[in-house]
Amino acid sequence: MFEYFLVFLGAAIPWFEIALVIPLGIIRGLSPVWVMILAFIGNMLTVLLLIIAFQRVKEWMERRREKTGKPESKRTERGKRIWNKYGMPGLALLGPILIGTHIAAFIGLLFGATKVNTTVWMTISITLWTLVFGLATAAGFDIFVRNFN
Repeated sequence: MFEYFLVFLGAAIPWFEIALVIPLGIIRGLSPVWVMILAFIGNMLTVLLLIIAFQRVKEWMERRREKTGKPESKRTERGKRIWNKYGMPGLALLGPILIGTHIAAFIGLLFGATKVNTTVWMTISITLWTLVFGLATAAGFDIFVRNFN
């Protein structure tokens, strides 16, 4: 039971997220269905919290960047390029594998996407990538175990 909580928690933490947590949970031997459900909920919950609290998070990040004097991160720059080329749908769909779901949602909001549009596209994206990571890992792990066991 504790391992499933770790899946939920890991998916909720930026930079761990579903791309890492789902394969690790399934390889660990946990139920792929429960890993995918808990990872989706954990990731989606924190993305929704970010969308709801966007203005406060934006101000906090701006203050932090001003204090440190650091330029924008490479992830933010990559997000801008994706946004300029593909808009919110592209940012949401490419975000989980290139920059992370939380940063993708934040950048979308930063560049003017509405909270509703961001929520819809991030839900589609997180659902899609949960299925891709979960099914691919489960199928690959099953083939590996069958052929090398």
